[in-house]
Amino acid sequence: MDSTHTTDLPSGRAKLTRVLRASGDTVHIDDAVTALSIGRTEASKLLSRWTQQGWLKRVGPGVYVPVPLDALESQHVLDDPWVLVPALYAPAYIGGWSAAEHWDLTEQIFRDLAVFTAQHVRTKRQEVHGASVILRHIREDQIFGTKSLWRGRTRVAVSDVHRTIVDMLDDPAIGGGIQHVADCFSAYLKRPDRDPEKLISYAERLGNGAVFKRLGFLAEQTSGGEALAAGSRARLTKGNAKLDSALKCPRLVTRWRLWVPESWSGSAAP
Repeated sequence: MDSTHTTDLPSGRAKLTRVLRASGDTVHIDDAVTALSIGRTEASKLLSRWTQQGWLKRVGPGVYVPVPLDALESQHVLDDPWVLVPALYAPAYIGGWSAAEHWDLTEQIFRDLAVFTAQHVRTKRQEVHGASVILRHIREDQIFGTKSLWRGRTRVAVSDVHRTIVDMLDDPAIGGGIQHVADCFSAYLKRPDRDPEKLISYAERLGNGAVFKRLGFLAEQTSGGEALAAGSRARLTKGNAKLDSALKCPRLVTRWRLWVPESWSGSAAP
């Protein structure tokens, strides 16, 4: 047996333990630098070696996650993919249907994790450590209205309940389609923490006129939406928008400057 290898094993495990204790749910090169007082090049090589040995799994450039002992012989699926978001996509937050689930606006369960990121991404769908992530690019100055949550040892940003509604009105696709968005909006209006003024303020700050057209149209048909319908009407911009760009919308509701599907239930006459 190679005596050098045998001697290195306890030392290597001790180093790994120190790095894992110093890191959070994800392991970065700087964690190894700090924990072991070594240079970045040496730290990078060390993490790479541990990855080859099966102790870590690389999930992004310079980002790793520890592999549980019971998963060393199989493809490990991360229990909580939320912890990867700050490491891989910052500045970013979890939003859309994923935030709607978190805030109990829906009972639907979505397989994909919806993430808004200021990074320029080449593909909108990514498979990361067994998790499917849907990415939507957003300017960094448009990242507002978020809450910080602790998931394990990782602080993760998620859109607050008001921003979640605004984001889904801005892009119904990230809300699971306009019917699901409408259901979430109805649930929002029944919440004790609903805040029409904040919702309108967020929509103004986002700066997409289509949000007010969709918001006003839905609010007019939803119990408790009178104030939002009035606020939206006062902020209508020129031009027409579609209720949902993924659907055929042949009918124009002129007072909301909105094209809607023929089959849209409860849609008011022009």
